[in-house]
Amino acid sequence: MLNQVADGVWVRQSEWVWSNAIVVRGEGGLILVDPGIDGSDLNQLADDVDRLGSPVVAGFSTHPHWDHLLWHSRFGDVPRYATPGGAQAASEARERAQAMAAESASGIPLELIGLLSPLPADGGPVPGEIVEHQAHAIGHAAVLLADRGVLLAGDMLSDVLIPLLDPRRPDQVGAYETALDRLGEAARHADVLVPGHGAVAEGPEVAARLAADHAYIDALRRGEEPVDARLSQDWLSGPHQSNLEQARHSSG
Repeated sequence: MLNQVADGVWVRQSEWVWSNAIVVRGEGGLILVDPGIDGSDLNQLADDVDRLGSPVVAGFSTHPHWDHLLWHSRFGDVPRYATPGGAQAASEARERAQAMAAESASGIPLELIGLLSPLPADGGPVPGEIVEHQAHAIGHAAVLLADRGVLLAGDMLSDVLIPLLDPRRPDQVGAYETALDRLGEAARHADVLVPGHGAVAEGPEVAARLAADHAYIDALRRGEEPVDARLSQDWLSGPHQSNLEQARHSSG
């Protein structure tokens, strides 16, 4: 079920790691941001989109992890974009993404995974401002819809997942600090934050998400063990354990 969070912006959440598929109304039609997760979710999302009565004109992947590279034939044969770095990384890792998708979900059209093109410099059909950074994944991008007061944050600023760094790339702590600074600037123009995983944040909660992740990364920078309310022992030992492991796996 789509939930409208702002004018022309809808979110549908999956049970799989609380993944958020986002629908944005642009000038020519609808843009699907990170649609997923399994075949059932994709079909239900297609049903929801049909009810909006506008065509899908493009897709956008915030970053090149498999769970953000999905598509379904019912969305149409339309351009699917990412940042140039994200599109290249998705192409290079496409076979691995297909294997991970086959292992982690069911009913996914594997042949449609990761077929991305670099987003044009003018943004093409994707509205808003692209906020690119290098934290969590190569070519990661948030989308700021300033005219609607919405920030689509990709795999950043979640209320259920800690900052997940890419251990294969250098100075991810520094990259994360830079990313949080950029997202903080963008968040000055947003009252609503939609993360890739977890609950939508509104009002003061947006700043609270930024503060929590800054504190976590600051602790890593100091060589200390981060303490984060999202990862209490009760939380870790509860039913969320499997979802957390899935999220770590999806970032691999």
